[in-house]
Amino acid sequence: MIQQSTFDPPWYLRNPHAQTLLANLIHPPEPQVRIDTLTLPDGDSLDLAHGTAQGDHAVLILHGLEGSLRSAYAQRMMNHLNHLGIPAVFLYFRGCNGKPNHAIRSYHSGETEDVKVVIDHLKQNGIRRIALVGYSLGGNVTLKYMGEAATDDAIVCATATSVPLRLDICARRMNQGFSKLYQYDLMRRLKSKVQSKKAILQETGGYQDPTPLKTFVEFDNRFTAPTHGFASAEDYYQRCSSRQFLKNIDKPTLILHSEDDPFMTPQVIPAAEELSDQVTLELSKHGGHVGFIGGRWWRPEYWLEKRIENFVKPLLTEV
Repeated sequence: MIQQSTFDPPWYLRNPHAQTLLANLIHPPEPQVRIDTLTLPDGDSLDLAHGTAQGDHAVLILHGLEGSLRSAYAQRMMNHLNHLGIPAVFLYFRGCNGKPNHAIRSYHSGETEDVKVVIDHLKQNGIRRIALVGYSLGGNVTLKYMGEAATDDAIVCATATSVPLRLDICARRMNQGFSKLYQYDLMRRLKSKVQSKKAILQETGGYQDPTPLKTFVEFDNRFTAPTHGFASAEDYYQRCSSRQFLKNIDKPTLILHSEDDPFMTPQVIPAAEELSDQVTLELSKHGGHVGFIGGRWWRPEYWLEKRIENFVKPLLTEV
């Protein structure tokens, strides 16, 4: 089902870049969490940040490209869940906790095996019901996980915000106009991460100076694809774009998407027949990329967290 969003910002917040940038520049207080380090089957590790509430249910948060719990949207969501008394777990993808991970491989838009390990870990520690909440790259991972195979019985629902549903289209869009600035910032961080793993990559001949790389396509061809078993960037994009998995999703799933998202074009938006009957695609005309800020300039209102709460809470906490 496709439906129109209720999000309607004031006129001065209808610019997609204003939404995108403000949402990232306005940081809330750092959330109160405790860190749990999980060892993965291949010997690598990743960190989980647990919120203050405890119980037999939890929201599992998946962040975007080069995100972390320092990302403003993640801080807002974790603070919101802590305030509501809903248990929450923030998954740092490999190498996103501020330290290089130990394996050659890292993370990418279609990596769902680590998510499965985390879900098993939570179940082993008494969590019986889980809601997935993904943003951008983490939203793509969420939707791919939900549709690529039968979901774990513990998963009750999912939300995915500002998802690059077609990775190939998004990679090209990021190399156009003002969006090049977002690409530049993310590429800077990606290249720095490669440099920090230079010694590890040199062991297998997988290191090459990333400095000349300018675009996501170049980076994915040189590092993401060969490191994670893809033939090329195009092969990676085709196999991992989540849009093709939407028709197979068998649990309640809400996709929140803005038509003016500067990270993509309207071409990424699926038609109604591409969605399973468990999927609701909620479209807004404005909102930017993981923005959705309303209210007045002296008192901003964060619509996104409340919308996710309204969808997730009844499904997660029902007895």
